[in-house]
Amino acid sequence: MSKHLKELREGIDEIDRKILSLLNERARLVIEIGRIKTREKRDYYSPEREREIYERLVSLNTGPIPNSAIKNIFREIMSASLSLEKPLKIAFLGPYATFTHEAAMRHFGLSGEFIPKDEIADVFDEVEKGKADFGVVPVENTTEGAVDHTLDMFITSNLRICAEIMLEISLALMNRTGKLGDIRKVSSNSHAIAQCSRWLKKHLPGVAVVDTASTALAAQKAAQDPSIGAIASEAAATTYDLKIVERKIEDHQDNFTRFLVIGRKGAAKTGSDKTSLLFAIKDAPGALYRILRPFAQRNINLTKIESRPMKTKAWEYVFFLDMEGHITDKRIKQAIEKLEEQCSFIKILGSYPKSQ
Repeated sequence: MSKHLKELREGIDEIDRKILSLLNERARLVIEIGRIKTREKRDYYSPEREREIYERLVSLNTGPIPNSAIKNIFREIMSASLSLEKPLKIAFLGPYATFTHEAAMRHFGLSGEFIPKDEIADVFDEVEKGKADFGVVPVENTTEGAVDHTLDMFITSNLRICAEIMLEISLALMNRTGKLGDIRKVSSNSHAIAQCSRWLKKHLPGVAVVDTASTALAAQKAAQDPSIGAIASEAAATTYDLKIVERKIEDHQDNFTRFLVIGRKGAAKTGSDKTSLLFAIKDAPGALYRILRPFAQRNINLTKIESRPMKTKAWEYVFFLDMEGHITDKRIKQAIEKLEEQCSFIKILGSYPKSQ
Protein backbone atom coordinates (compact mmCIF):
# COMPACT_ATOMS: atom_id res chain seq x y z
CA MET A 1 0.00 0.00 0.00
CA SER A 2 1.38 3.42 -0.98
CA LYS A 3 2.04 6.02 1.69
CA HIS A 4 -0.42 8.45 0.08
CA LEU A 5 -3.25 5.87 -0.01
CA LYS A 6 -2.57 5.00 3.64
CA GLU A 7 -2.78 8.68 4.61
CA LEU A 8 -6.07 9.13 2.72
CA ARG A 9 -7.61 6.12 4.45
CA GLU A 10 -6.44 7.36 7.83
CA GLY A 11 -8.09 10.69 7.01
CA ILE A 12 -11.36 8.90 6.24
CA ASP A 13 -11.13 6.95 9.49
CA GLU A 14 -10.69 10.16 11.45
CA ILE A 15 -13.70 11.76 9.71
CA ASP A 16 -15.78 8.64 10.43
CA ARG A 17 -14.91 8.93 14.13
CA LYS A 18 -16.05 12.56 14.10
CA ILE A 19 -19.28 11.67 12.29
CA LEU A 20 -20.02 8.94 14.85
CA SER A 21 -19.38 11.34 17.72
CA LEU A 22 -21.65 13.98 16.16
CA LEU A 23 -24.40 11.43 15.50
CA ASN A 24 -24.42 10.45 19.17
CA GLU A 25 -24.37 14.12 20.19
CA ARG A 26 -27.38 14.66 17.89
CA ALA A 27 -29.09 11.63 19.43
CA ARG A 28 -28.70 13.05 22.93
CA LEU A 29 -30.42 16.26 21.80
CA VAL A 30 -33.22 14.20 20.23
CA ILE A 31 -33.76 12.31 23.50
CA GLU A 32 -34.07 15.62 25.36
CA ILE A 33 -36.56 16.88 22.74
CA GLY A 34 -38.51 13.64 23.27
CA ARG A 35 -38.76 14.37 27.00
CA ILE A 36 -40.08 17.86 26.28
CA LYS A 37 -42.64 16.49 23.78
CA THR A 38 -43.82 13.96 26.34
CA ARG A 39 -44.13 16.62 29.04
CA GLU A 40 -46.00 19.02 26.73
CA LYS A 41 -48.02 16.19 25.09
CA ARG A 42 -46.80 17.02 21.59
CA ASP A 43 -46.69 14.70 18.60
CA TYR A 44 -43.40 12.84 18.20
CA TYR A 45 -43.50 12.73 14.40
CA SER A 46 -43.48 16.05 12.51
CA PRO A 47 -43.45 15.73 8.69
CA GLU A 48 -43.22 19.49 8.27
CA ARG A 49 -40.06 19.55 10.45
CA GLU A 50 -38.52 16.75 8.36
CA ARG A 51 -39.22 18.65 5.17
CA GLU A 52 -37.65 21.79 6.65
CA ILE A 53 -34.49 19.82 7.50
CA TYR A 54 -34.26 18.29 4.00
CA GLU A 55 -34.68 21.65 2.30
CA ARG A 56 -32.10 23.33 4.54
CA LEU A 57 -29.52 20.58 3.97
CA VAL A 58 -30.05 20.59 0.20
CA SER A 59 -29.56 24.37 0.14
CA LEU A 60 -26.28 23.95 2.05
CA ASN A 61 -24.98 21.04 -0.02
CA THR A 62 -22.04 21.95 -2.26
CA GLY A 63 -21.28 18.39 -3.44
CA PRO A 64 -19.91 16.11 -4.65
CA ILE A 65 -22.58 14.05 -2.80
CA PRO A 66 -25.84 14.52 -4.79
CA ASN A 67 -28.93 15.96 -3.10
CA SER A 68 -30.81 12.67 -3.47
CA ALA A 69 -28.13 10.86 -1.49
CA ILE A 70 -28.12 13.58 1.17
CA LYS A 71 -31.86 13.06 1.62
CA ASN A 72 -31.45 9.27 1.89
CA ILE A 73 -28.65 9.58 4.45
CA PHE A 74 -30.54 12.00 6.66
CA ARG A 75 -33.79 10.06 6.33
CA GLU A 76 -32.08 7.17 8.10
CA ILE A 77 -30.47 9.48 10.65
CA MET A 78 -33.87 11.00 11.46
CA SER A 79 -35.55 7.59 11.49
CA ALA A 80 -33.00 6.24 13.97
CA SER A 81 -33.29 9.42 16.05
CA LEU A 82 -37.08 9.25 16.12
CA SER A 83 -36.91 5.67 17.36
CA LEU A 84 -35.03 7.00 20.41
CA GLU A 85 -38.02 9.26 21.20
CA LYS A 86 -40.72 6.73 20.37
CA PRO A 87 -40.51 3.92 17.80
CA LEU A 88 -43.20 4.55 15.19
CA LYS A 89 -45.57 1.75 14.24
CA ILE A 90 -46.53 1.88 10.56
CA ALA A 91 -49.22 -0.37 9.08
CA PHE A 92 -49.02 -1.04 5.35
CA LEU A 93 -50.63 -3.16 2.66
CA GLY A 94 -48.58 -6.33 2.99
CA PRO A 95 -47.06 -8.79 3.09
CA TYR A 96 -43.40 -7.72 3.30
CA ALA A 97 -41.74 -6.62 0.05
CA THR A 98 -44.83 -5.05 -1.52
CA PHE A 99 -44.35 -1.71 -3.21
CA THR A 100 -46.36 -0.21 -0.35
CA HIS A 101 -43.78 -1.63 2.07
CA GLU A 102 -41.02 -0.06 -0.02
CA ALA A 103 -42.84 3.29 -0.03
CA ALA A 104 -43.30 3.12 3.75
CA MET A 105 -39.61 2.44 4.34
CA ARG A 106 -38.62 5.20 1.95
CA HIS A 107 -40.77 7.70 3.84
CA PHE A 108 -40.18 6.65 7.46
CA GLY A 109 -36.71 5.09 7.21
CA LEU A 110 -35.71 1.63 8.36
CA SER A 111 -36.01 2.20 12.12
CA GLY A 112 -39.80 2.14 12.18
CA GLU A 113 -41.83 -0.91 13.18
CA PHE A 114 -43.63 -1.99 10.02
CA ILE A 115 -46.88 -3.95 10.36
CA PRO A 116 -48.12 -5.81 7.25
CA LYS A 117 -51.90 -6.03 6.74
CA ASP A 118 -53.80 -8.16 4.25
CA GLU A 119 -56.29 -5.53 3.05
CA ILE A 120 -56.43 -1.75 2.66
CA ALA A 121 -59.37 -1.71 5.08
CA ASP A 122 -57.16 -3.45 7.67
CA VAL A 123 -54.55 -0.68 7.38
CA PHE A 124 -57.22 1.94 8.10
CA ASP A 125 -58.57 -0.13 11.00
CA GLU A 126 -55.11 -0.55 12.57
CA VAL A 127 -54.57 3.22 12.63
CA GLU A 128 -58.13 4.06 13.73
CA LYS A 129 -57.80 1.74 16.74
CA GLY A 130 -54.45 3.22 17.72
CA LYS A 131 -52.54 -0.02 17.09
CA ALA A 132 -50.39 1.82 14.55
CA ASP A 133 -49.30 5.46 14.49
CA PHE A 134 -49.62 5.72 10.71
CA GLY A 135 -50.70 3.71 7.72
CA VAL A 136 -49.46 3.66 4.12
CA VAL A 137 -51.83 2.80 1.27
CA PRO A 138 -51.68 3.12 -2.54
CA VAL A 139 -54.06 5.65 -4.07
CA GLU A 140 -53.25 5.91 -7.79
CA ASN A 141 -50.95 4.78 -10.57
CA THR A 142 -49.89 6.83 -13.58
CA THR A 143 -50.98 4.15 -16.06
CA GLU A 144 -53.85 2.38 -14.29
CA GLY A 145 -55.50 5.25 -12.41
CA ALA A 146 -57.10 5.29 -8.96
CA VAL A 147 -57.07 2.52 -6.36
CA ASP A 148 -60.80 2.34 -5.68
CA HIS A 149 -60.51 0.51 -2.34
CA THR A 150 -58.49 3.37 -0.88
CA LEU A 151 -60.86 6.05 -2.14
CA ASP A 152 -63.88 4.17 -0.79
CA MET A 153 -62.32 3.88 2.67
CA PHE A 154 -62.05 7.66 3.00
CA ILE A 155 -65.83 8.02 2.68
CA THR A 156 -66.42 6.42 6.08
CA SER A 157 -63.05 6.84 7.82
CA ASN A 158 -62.16 9.79 10.05
CA LEU A 159 -58.41 9.43 9.39
CA ARG A 160 -56.43 12.27 7.83
CA ILE A 161 -53.89 12.30 5.03
CA CYS A 162 -50.52 13.27 6.56
CA ALA A 163 -48.17 12.94 3.59
CA GLU A 164 -47.83 11.53 0.08
CA ILE A 165 -45.11 9.33 -1.41
CA MET A 166 -44.29 8.96 -5.11
CA LEU A 167 -42.56 5.70 -6.02
CA GLU A 168 -41.29 4.65 -9.43
CA ILE A 169 -42.53 1.14 -10.14
CA SER A 170 -40.43 -1.45 -11.94
CA LEU A 171 -41.98 -4.90 -12.28
CA ALA A 172 -40.23 -8.23 -12.71
CA LEU A 173 -41.44 -11.73 -13.57
CA MET A 174 -40.06 -14.35 -11.19
CA ASN A 175 -40.41 -18.00 -10.22
CA ARG A 176 -38.48 -20.74 -8.48
CA THR A 177 -36.38 -21.82 -11.49
CA GLY A 178 -35.87 -18.58 -13.41
CA LYS A 179 -37.14 -20.29 -16.58
CA LEU A 180 -40.04 -18.88 -18.59
CA GLY A 181 -41.05 -22.33 -19.86
CA ASP A 182 -41.85 -23.57 -16.34
CA ILE A 183 -44.62 -20.99 -15.83
CA ARG A 184 -48.16 -22.36 -16.18
CA LYS A 185 -49.90 -19.55 -14.30
CA VAL A 186 -49.10 -15.89 -13.62
CA SER A 187 -50.13 -14.28 -10.34
CA SER A 188 -50.07 -10.65 -9.18
CA ASN A 189 -52.10 -7.66 -8.04
CA SER A 190 -54.67 -6.49 -10.62
CA HIS A 191 -52.91 -3.15 -11.14
CA ALA A 192 -49.55 -4.85 -11.72
CA ILE A 193 -51.13 -7.31 -14.18
CA ALA A 194 -52.71 -4.46 -16.12
CA GLN A 195 -49.38 -2.62 -16.24
CA CYS A 196 -47.77 -5.66 -17.94
CA SER A 197 -50.64 -6.76 -20.19
CA ARG A 198 -48.80 -6.30 -23.52
CA TRP A 199 -45.71 -8.16 -22.30
CA LEU A 200 -47.80 -11.05 -21.01
CA LYS A 201 -49.76 -11.28 -24.25
CA LYS A 202 -46.55 -11.42 -26.27
CA HIS A 203 -44.45 -13.77 -24.12
CA LEU A 204 -47.02 -15.89 -22.25
CA PRO A 205 -50.05 -16.13 -24.56
CA GLY A 206 -52.78 -18.42 -23.26
CA VAL A 207 -51.26 -18.69 -19.77
CA ALA A 208 -53.82 -18.17 -17.00
CA VAL A 209 -53.46 -14.89 -15.08
CA VAL A 210 -54.74 -14.84 -11.49
CA ASP A 211 -55.36 -11.72 -9.39
CA THR A 212 -54.01 -11.59 -5.82
CA ALA A 213 -54.30 -8.98 -3.07
CA SER A 214 -50.69 -7.82 -3.52
CA THR A 215 -47.55 -8.39 -5.58
CA ALA A 216 -45.72 -9.82 -2.56
CA LEU A 217 -48.51 -12.33 -1.89
CA ALA A 218 -48.07 -13.48 -5.50
CA ALA A 219 -44.36 -13.95 -4.79
CA GLN A 220 -45.21 -16.00 -1.70
CA LYS A 221 -47.41 -18.27 -3.82
CA ALA A 222 -44.70 -18.63 -6.46
CA ALA A 223 -42.25 -19.69 -3.76
CA GLN A 224 -44.62 -22.53 -2.82
CA ASP A 225 -45.59 -23.64 -6.35
CA PRO A 226 -43.00 -24.01 -9.17
CA SER A 227 -45.69 -23.65 -11.85
CA ILE A 228 -46.53 -20.07 -10.76
CA GLY A 229 -44.79 -17.00 -12.07
CA ALA A 230 -45.22 -13.86 -9.97
CA ILE A 231 -45.12 -10.24 -11.10
CA ALA A 232 -43.55 -8.27 -8.26
CA SER A 233 -40.60 -6.12 -7.24
CA GLU A 234 -37.03 -7.37 -7.32
CA ALA A 235 -37.06 -6.96 -3.53
CA ALA A 236 -39.80 -9.61 -3.40
CA ALA A 237 -37.59 -12.03 -5.32
CA THR A 238 -34.87 -11.58 -2.70
CA THR A 239 -37.30 -11.83 0.23
CA TYR A 240 -39.00 -15.00 -1.02
CA ASP A 241 -35.94 -16.69 -2.58
CA LEU A 242 -37.16 -16.52 -6.19
CA LYS A 243 -35.22 -16.15 -9.44
CA ILE A 244 -35.84 -13.35 -11.91
CA VAL A 245 -37.15 -14.52 -15.28
CA GLU A 246 -37.35 -11.03 -16.81
CA ARG A 247 -36.88 -7.51 -15.44
CA LYS A 248 -38.79 -4.34 -16.37
CA ILE A 249 -41.77 -6.02 -17.99
CA GLU A 250 -44.12 -3.06 -17.45
CA ASP A 251 -45.63 -1.73 -20.71
CA HIS A 252 -44.76 1.89 -19.86
CA GLN A 253 -41.36 2.71 -18.40
CA ASP A 254 -42.50 6.03 -16.88
CA ASN A 255 -44.58 4.19 -14.28
CA PHE A 256 -45.22 5.74 -10.85
CA THR A 257 -47.57 4.92 -7.98
CA ARG A 258 -48.71 7.50 -5.46
CA PHE A 259 -49.12 6.39 -1.85
CA LEU A 260 -50.77 8.20 1.05
CA VAL A 261 -49.67 8.28 4.67
CA ILE A 262 -52.76 8.23 6.88
CA GLY A 263 -52.98 9.16 10.56
CA ARG A 264 -55.26 10.57 13.21
CA LYS A 265 -54.00 14.16 12.86
CA GLY A 266 -53.18 16.43 9.95
CA ALA A 267 -49.87 18.12 9.14
CA ALA A 268 -48.87 21.73 9.70
CA LYS A 269 -48.26 24.09 6.80
CA THR A 270 -44.88 23.86 5.04
CA GLY A 271 -45.40 26.30 2.16
CA SER A 272 -45.42 23.49 -0.41
CA ASP A 273 -48.59 21.58 0.38
CA LYS A 274 -51.60 19.79 -1.02
CA THR A 275 -55.13 19.63 0.34
CA SER A 276 -57.46 16.72 -0.36
CA LEU A 277 -61.20 16.62 0.15
CA LEU A 278 -64.25 14.66 -0.90
CA PHE A 279 -67.77 15.89 -1.54
CA ALA A 280 -71.08 14.66 -2.87
CA ILE A 281 -73.33 16.32 -5.47
CA LYS A 282 -76.47 15.30 -7.31
CA ASP A 283 -76.18 14.45 -10.99
CA ALA A 284 -77.55 17.54 -12.75
CA PRO A 285 -76.62 19.69 -15.79
CA GLY A 286 -73.80 22.09 -14.95
CA ALA A 287 -73.23 20.66 -11.46
CA LEU A 288 -69.55 19.92 -11.97
CA TYR A 289 -68.94 23.33 -13.55
CA ARG A 290 -70.51 25.10 -10.58
CA ILE A 291 -68.44 23.27 -7.98
CA LEU A 292 -65.15 23.82 -9.83
CA ARG A 293 -65.71 27.52 -10.54
CA PRO A 294 -64.70 28.74 -7.03
CA PHE A 295 -61.27 27.16 -7.51
CA ALA A 296 -60.75 28.62 -10.98
CA GLN A 297 -61.81 32.07 -9.79
CA ARG A 298 -59.10 31.97 -7.09
CA ASN A 299 -56.41 30.55 -9.38
CA ILE A 300 -56.14 27.33 -7.34
CA ASN A 301 -54.43 24.48 -9.17
CA LEU A 302 -56.40 21.23 -9.00
CA THR A 303 -54.08 18.25 -9.37
CA LYS A 304 -56.64 15.44 -9.27
CA ILE A 305 -60.39 14.89 -9.50
CA GLU A 306 -61.94 11.44 -9.30
CA SER A 307 -65.59 10.43 -9.04
CA ARG A 308 -67.11 7.42 -7.32
CA PRO A 309 -70.81 6.46 -7.20
CA MET A 310 -72.37 6.71 -3.74
CA LYS A 311 -73.36 3.23 -2.68
CA THR A 312 -76.21 4.48 -0.51
CA LYS A 313 -77.92 6.79 -3.03
CA ALA A 314 -78.67 6.17 -6.71
CA TRP A 315 -77.35 8.72 -9.23
CA GLU A 316 -75.32 10.62 -6.69
CA TYR A 317 -71.55 10.75 -6.79
CA VAL A 318 -68.67 11.37 -4.44
CA PHE A 319 -65.78 13.40 -5.86
CA PHE A 320 -62.21 13.23 -4.60
CA LEU A 321 -60.29 16.43 -5.19
CA ASP A 322 -56.61 17.31 -4.69
CA MET A 323 -55.42 20.91 -4.89
CA GLU A 324 -52.21 22.82 -4.29
CA GLY A 325 -52.20 24.78 -1.04
CA HIS A 326 -52.93 24.32 2.66
CA ILE A 327 -56.32 24.41 4.36
CA THR A 328 -55.14 27.43 6.37
CA ASP A 329 -54.58 29.47 3.17
CA LYS A 330 -57.23 32.19 2.80
CA ARG A 331 -58.11 31.41 -0.82
CA ILE A 332 -58.40 27.68 -0.10
CA LYS A 333 -60.77 28.36 2.81
CA GLN A 334 -62.85 30.72 0.67
CA ALA A 335 -63.13 28.23 -2.20
CA ILE A 336 -64.22 25.44 0.14
CA GLU A 337 -66.83 27.71 1.73
CA LYS A 338 -68.29 28.35 -1.73
CA LEU A 339 -68.12 24.65 -2.52
CA GLU A 340 -70.15 23.82 0.59
CA GLU A 341 -73.07 25.81 -0.82
CA GLN A 342 -73.28 23.38 -3.76
CA CYS A 343 -72.76 20.09 -1.91
CA SER A 344 -74.89 17.71 0.09
CA PHE A 345 -71.78 16.40 1.83
CA ILE A 346 -68.16 17.54 2.18
CA LYS A 347 -65.16 16.22 4.13
CA ILE A 348 -61.63 17.63 4.40
CA LEU A 349 -59.23 14.69 4.16
CA GLY A 350 -56.16 16.70 5.13
CA SER A 351 -53.45 19.13 4.13
CA TYR A 352 -49.95 17.69 3.84
CA PRO A 353 -46.51 18.29 2.31
CA LYS A 354 -46.21 17.62 -1.43
CA SER A 355 -43.95 14.75 -2.40
CA GLN A 356 -40.43 15.90 -3.21
